[in-house]
Amino acid sequence: MRKFIIYIMGVSGSGKTTIGQRLSSETGIPFFDADDFHSNANKEKMRAGQPLSDDDRSDWLITIHQLAKKEAAGNGAIIACSALKEKYRLLLSGGLQATVYWIFLKGDYNLISGRLKARTGHFMPDSLLQSQFETLEVPGSAIVADISSSPEEIVTSIIDKLNIRSGL
Repeated sequence: MRKFIIYIMGVSGSGKTTIGQRLSSETGIPFFDADDFHSNANKEKMRAGQPLSDDDRSDWLITIHQLAKKEAAGNGAIIACSALKEKYRLLLSGGLQATVYWIFLKGDYNLISGRLKARTGHFMPDSLLQSQFETLEVPGSAIVADISSSPEEIVTSIIDKLNIRSGL
């Protein structure tokens, strides 16, 4: 059985959780949302409209990397994580005993802003979206998924490109 870690990355509101959950459902690979691992202090900072610094993200990224290491030793995982900078992606993929795939959910500001404005119950406000776009370093070695496609089309495309099917 091939073991891999699939990171679903992009700015807030790009659909990381939706795509990750659907991909998990289709493949049987466990799904984890990195947002669930943010500290309360980080969540409160974002709720207050303040972007996180690299220092704010440091412990969170280490926690996600430890999760990936643990899951790589088992059945692998799908992890939704913004991973906006290349140095974050290098940390998250370093030393894993599994193949690492990056899926970049790409969309334009207006589409994603509309999604964030319609979303309820999340700590990330629409007011921080511009800072996420400014921080984003577009990955050079990721599978790019256009988020204007339906979630079903995106997941089918990812499964086809990675050649993964349920039960693998």
